[in-house]
Amino acid sequence: MGFDTSGLLPLSDALQGMLEQLACCCDSEQLPLPQALGRILASDIASPLAVPPFDNSAMDGYAVRLADLAAGIPLIMAGKAFAGQPYQGEWPAGHCVRIMTGAPVPVGTDAVVMQEETQADGDRITFLAQPEPGQNIRRAGSDIDKGASVLQAGTRLTPREMPLLASLGIATVPVRRPLKVAIFSTGDELKPVGAPLAHGDIYDSNRYGVRAMLARLGCDCLDLGIIPDDPAQLRAAFIRADEEADVLITTGGVSVGEADFTKQLLDELGEIGFWKLAIKPGKPFAFGRLPRAWFFGLPGNPVSAMVTFDQLVQPALAKLAGQRFERPLQLQAVTTEPLKKSPGRLDFQRGILSQGPNGLEVRSTGSQDSAVFSSLSRANCYIILEPERGRVAAGETVTVEPFGGLLL
Repeated sequence: MGFDTSGLLPLSDALQGMLEQLACCCDSEQLPLPQALGRILASDIASPLAVPPFDNSAMDGYAVRLADLAAGIPLIMAGKAFAGQPYQGEWPAGHCVRIMTGAPVPVGTDAVVMQEETQADGDRITFLAQPEPGQNIRRAGSDIDKGASVLQAGTRLTPREMPLLASLGIATVPVRRPLKVAIFSTGDELKPVGAPLAHGDIYDSNRYGVRAMLARLGCDCLDLGIIPDDPAQLRAAFIRADEEADVLITTGGVSVGEADFTKQLLDELGEIGFWKLAIKPGKPFAFGRLPRAWFFGLPGNPVSAMVTFDQLVQPALAKLAGQRFERPLQLQAVTTEPLKKSPGRLDFQRGILSQGPNGLEVRSTGSQDSAVFSSLSRANCYIILEPERGRVAAGETVTVEPFGGLLL
């Protein structure tokens, strides 16, 4: 597949090489607006109307014509306008109209004077300030012009977009079907949660993290469970995943020295570009494809699996699902304690970011071993240390990446 597997591949090169091969594979469908939350727009949305659709008042007050105010005498209130109940009566010279926020302004209105700048004596209204033309009037289309693009294809619909679409009267939206992802864990030592452990056994934890992240991404998950290190069972799982899913994600079985069944099966059924990433944790990672489905092989160590999913698999799944993906925000923070590191690999240490008296501060969560999952559960950010960087002293500035939607 064109990957150089002779050495350690930089993360940026691995991600670029992977994304260049991927394209959206999810068809579109029309859904009623309430059912579209969390789905990805399949096409741009243009506004079918202007927002606001009419000139309206931004304040509770009085609609006036500037010429009537020129004489400096009180105006007579001709009537009232409410949101949903416009004033439709006569508006003689020397009169004003009581108006509430959101109500359409009567034809001929030059400004709205807020009620705090007036004095009322029955129907006689004295104005204490001279308004500017257009003051406190929201003009039709001042927010959105009719026909203007309001949302782009690839946008995931969140609670921020739903009221916008509703305000435009859009009842159905074109969205992508969810990406279907098959997952399983490999290893004879793995046991399901709740089962007793024999000597040498461990619980299968990675699938729970992968399933949770897939749920955050809106994917449909086909969970094939734990597959032992048996070629026949692994082959059957690969074939089923290829037939029923768009993507297969496995954990374990891709490190040097482990049973090589995964590579053999991928060589037999499809094609594979194995590489060793120049990152820590997460050096062993596999990417390839089956006849129909794409394949991502995560490391078996739990922190490595989560980090590689977050940094590599998440943007890949976004592209396959048709989502516009933006890299997470990175900030600068000062370390409050020394950090251990050896030059050579890009290091994603787990940290706790907080606001200090002089700006952002970050400290380590403790052991950074890739098997110590508690270091990730206590963290709220990555501390990203450059490949050439060595040990970090307290007080040095480092790059941090706050956890986003996947890990929060």
